[in-house]
Amino acid sequence: MWTRRCGCVGGALRGLRAAPRPRRSCATRPGPPWRVLFFGSDGFAAESLERLHASSSGPAGGIVETLEVVTLSSSAPVQRLAERRGLKVHSWPDVDAAGRFDVGVVVSFGCLLPERLIGQLPCGILNVHPSLLPRWRGPAPVFHTVLHGDTITGVTIMQIRPKRFDVGPILHQEVCRVPERCTAEELGASLATVGARLLMETLENLPERILHQQEQSKEGATFAPKINSAMSWILWEQQTCVQIDRLYRAIGSRVPLRTVWNGKTVKLLDFVGKCNVSFFGSHKPAPGSIRFLKESNILAVFCKDGWVGFRTVKLKKSLSAADFYNGYLHQGFQKRVPAEQVCAFRSGGAKKDAAPTAEPLLRSKTSH
Repeated sequence: MWTRRCGCVGGALRGLRAAPRPRRSCATRPGPPWRVLFFGSDGFAAESLERLHASSSGPAGGIVETLEVVTLSSSAPVQRLAERRGLKVHSWPDVDAAGRFDVGVVVSFGCLLPERLIGQLPCGILNVHPSLLPRWRGPAPVFHTVLHGDTITGVTIMQIRPKRFDVGPILHQEVCRVPERCTAEELGASLATVGARLLMETLENLPERILHQQEQSKEGATFAPKINSAMSWILWEQQTCVQIDRLYRAIGSRVPLRTVWNGKTVKLLDFVGKCNVSFFGSHKPAPGSIRFLKESNILAVFCKDGWVGFRTVKLKKSLSAADFYNGYLHQGFQKRVPAEQVCAFRSGGAKKDAAPTAEPLLRSKTSH
């Protein structure tokens, strides 16, 4: 059972059942060096491509004999890396691997690979997936790991199967702890390094790992859909300080959090977390209520269970908390506009647009 653990973490493959021996065979190429066809696009994939290239350009006896690349965009990080390293790049979907490669590697590629192509590779196609499958099948596992507050994650090396994504047998898996308050970008960079290393370890003794592969458990499968802008709307009445913090760390660097003020969309930037704000009276503030904390130059907003703070807001242009207060929250402006519009943000979007919960996966329709 090919599982590695980071720290004192329980076994990741517990509950998996042995997979039947695959019909394809590596008998004609019992071991490395391998002829590898790589499919990838983003920075996460580029880390694995770099490690493969280092092995192909190293001394005799390396893991990779030849290395060629398939990518989707001329501006993708994988395309740029391939050009710098002098690697041959194939145009998708016009790819014919018959008799030219032993194994494929797909990392953050984003397209379904046809059964015909998978069948052309004697050792099949490996996938580097940044989660502990079957949890977080789908195109955005790292984002959902942060969004849902997972404390444990990892990387899985699996063989892909035709017509369905992220359901193939597991060849290698490593468990890692999620650093406290990390962002999706930070976690993704860390897992990219782990994934590249696990890929090379898998290729070192690929026939043996295929022989001892494990089917994924039928329990605990969840789906990680793509991040979209609708998820960035804050629902002040429904979301807690912790949930807003997770949302910002998961998507804030790509999709700014949003709210509504005086009928206009406002982007909330430079999140500082939960704030301690004193209020007077017997009633707690209404969700969306705004307070300016002058000493720390923070705009505090009341949500379901407390105050969260932001240092910058963006209307037509970015404004510091002090500039926003001086321009729009001072008494002179409030005399011209009703106070209930000035001193509170409103929830935007629809309830269905809020960040989703981790529901069990009943049917997998995801991408590599």
